[in-house]
Amino acid sequence: MYLKGGSAVDAAIAANAVLGLMEPTGCGIGGDLFALVWDAESKKLHGLNGSGRSPQNLTRDFFIENNFEYIPMSGPLPVSVPGAVDAWFMLHQKFGKLDMDAILQPAISYAREGFPVTELIAYYLARSAPRFERFPNFTETYMPNGKMPAKGEIFRNPDLANTYEKLAADGRDAFYKGDIARTIDQYMAENGGFLSYDDLAAHAGEWVDPVSSNYRGYDVWQLPPNGQGIATLQLLNLLEGFDLAGMGFYSAEYIHHFVEAKKLAYADRAKYYADMDFGPVPLQELISKPYANQRRPLINPDKAARKVEAGVPEGPNTIYLTVADQWGNMVSLIQSNYRGMGSGMTPTGLGFVLQNRGEGFTLQTGHFNTYAPSKRPFHTIIPGFVTKEGEAFMSFGVMGGGMQPQGHAQIIINMIDFGMGLQEAGDAPRMHHHGSSQPTGQIMTDGGTLNLESGWPYESIRELMEKGHTIQWANGPYGGYQAILWDPINKVYYGASESRKDGMAAGY
Repeated sequence: MYLKGGSAVDAAIAANAVLGLMEPTGCGIGGDLFALVWDAESKKLHGLNGSGRSPQNLTRDFFIENNFEYIPMSGPLPVSVPGAVDAWFMLHQKFGKLDMDAILQPAISYAREGFPVTELIAYYLARSAPRFERFPNFTETYMPNGKMPAKGEIFRNPDLANTYEKLAADGRDAFYKGDIARTIDQYMAENGGFLSYDDLAAHAGEWVDPVSSNYRGYDVWQLPPNGQGIATLQLLNLLEGFDLAGMGFYSAEYIHHFVEAKKLAYADRAKYYADMDFGPVPLQELISKPYANQRRPLINPDKAARKVEAGVPEGPNTIYLTVADQWGNMVSLIQSNYRGMGSGMTPTGLGFVLQNRGEGFTLQTGHFNTYAPSKRPFHTIIPGFVTKEGEAFMSFGVMGGGMQPQGHAQIIINMIDFGMGLQEAGDAPRMHHHGSSQPTGQIMTDGGTLNLESGWPYESIRELMEKGHTIQWANGPYGGYQAILWDPINKVYYGASESRKDGMAAGY
């Protein structure tokens, strides 16, 4: 795209379109999109919430009357409006330079002519088959020979090529008000779903103001809820009160304080994070320094907490990519179907699966995130950005469901507190604490489990166990990190991409 004179946004859309074809286990136009865009000319960071809403004709009563305790993770019921295509065109209208047909042409060509499937994606496709092959049109789209494509096998998706061509020719309305919307409507109606033409036609993404907190001189930026990005800011605010550098990266002391701060931030996440159009989420209070000061004394330096409640503030599966261009513009973009291949629902002849983001709601009465029609569900995917003294510093993301705020905070701490470089910060061993504090109303009551990646010293692990942590070694998930850093002195970009999943850093 750059060789054709395109902008960072043009390149980001082109890359996302190709990934939707080549990595359907992580993203696609049946899902949602969030982005942070640094405009070099105005020195302003723009936020885009491209998440869709729940169906208008599906109510909480339906779930209760049919004895659901939670919203299923697959099938027609968790499907919400896909927001990615609308987000592409919003980004393009504001920051694009090339025509959309030029932007989508590489993806169209690959979809028609085919591409060799990579080893990791072949692995995830094989795992997806048993879960989704029962859903109409899934096998016709992704298993043309009765099985998923293996590593190195050439895979084609002509239906997706046709869909992309319609978008290039007729714009976003082809998806939300044209034949594509009518096809989705018919498919869902025939298969017990509620997502309708009217839901698609009513969809609109939203430009939002990013929010930030300063961490040791660096402004860390996130999007406000319905995503979980502000958990990163809460984590950093809590940890800023400790001398992490003095503790040392590999120390049990650092790991313990990080995990205990995470428990506090995620207790608030479980209670408050939701679509702000449906209730007064105390956003500014949650990310404030005084609130962090109020909560920090709850961290016991010698003992792991078993149960953590949310505070009371005063007052009112996934791909990530980042792109920077010659003019200084930067894009931090994350896009997902959720749970790999989403709901498994695959509209006839369109070449993509629909997301299952509706699973992110709770059915609990009175909860901030309880299910309601035309409401945006709690979202896990979050793009990150850092500025310093009003100038762009770093565009970054760490994929991985509920791991993402923990991953964002670890990258920032690795670089700022422990002096690591851009690549080293992502390659360093990670920790991932998980418990039952979820945005479905559940609060952690058992201390949770701490996964420690290989590389942490045994002495630290033993000390953590003595403090009461339940330790578990696991291959993952520890997320997937990519980043671009701007060097204002030498006027060059640095890129980083870790080895935990497919990805690369490339320039021209």
